Amino acid sequence: MKPDGAPRPAGGTSSEVTTRERVLAVVVEHGPVTSGAVARVLGLTAAAVRRHLDAMAAEGLVTGGDARPGPERRGPGRPPKEFVATRRASAPAGDRDGHADLAVDLLHHLAATAGRAGVRAYAEHRAHELRERYAPEVRAAGPEVTARARALAGALGRDGFAASARPVDTGTGVAAVQLCQGRCPVQHAAAAFPELCEAETQAFSELLGVGTRRLATLGAGGRVCTTHVPTAPPDHDRPAQHHPAQHGTTTSGGPRRAPGPAARRTPSSPEGPRG
Repeated sequence: MKPDGAPRPAGGTSSEVTTRERVLAVVVEHGPVTSGAVARVLGLTAAAVRRHLDAMAAEGLVTGGDARPGPERRGPGRPPKEFVATRRASAPAGDRDGHADLAVDLLHHLAATAGRAGVRAYAEHRAHELRERYAPEVRAAGPEVTARARALAGALGRDGFAASARPVDTGTGVAAVQLCQGRCPVQHAAAAFPELCEAETQAFSELLGVGTRRLATLGAGGRVCTTHVPTAPPDHDRPAQHHPAQHGTTTSGGPRRAPGPAARRTPSSPEGPRG
């Protein structure tokens, strides 16, 4: 199942609605993001973007807060705002028309009749289909992990997940990429059954050839689903190992051991485009 687009804002001409949808899509994919960064991505004026963001904030589609220190925060005065999509904007259509409730009810029935092992089996089946669908495109990107992560983000994005792959500096000297998904077709179900997120993370590990780790999920209340991808050379001949962590985070890859200082200092929120 693929997620549908974000809700269409009410009111305005067709051209205004189209522009708002483009602005909202950037916020969903890259948030938290400033109006200036959105304007640069879309080739619009900052004033036009602010007008649409203010309207969407009034409609409950986005919310804004003071930006963290960065290039756009210069000198005295009020810092710029960074915007993120609300759960209403990032949720797929199924979460708004009753399909999500049906999916959760079916998973509860499966858990009652087959136990959590039955839920895990379904989650692994779904993850297997994801691997099969994206493997050719990821392989075609070559052996470099960052290129493979970008290819995976592109494939997820075309399926409506509002995905991106962003290089990050953890402050430890360890190179990594954060794979972010602004939408999830099973967000409502994943809140009750984190096995879905765990199986998807394992699929990412096997597609990319490195152990990945979930930092945040929409199902557990995160702003986006964020997967930490270390950019070590991949081992394509051996599937990455995986073991689940607490609800909302998933650890995969490598032998079982306590995380070192570098892992503990990994940031828990993605870095969107900054001004």
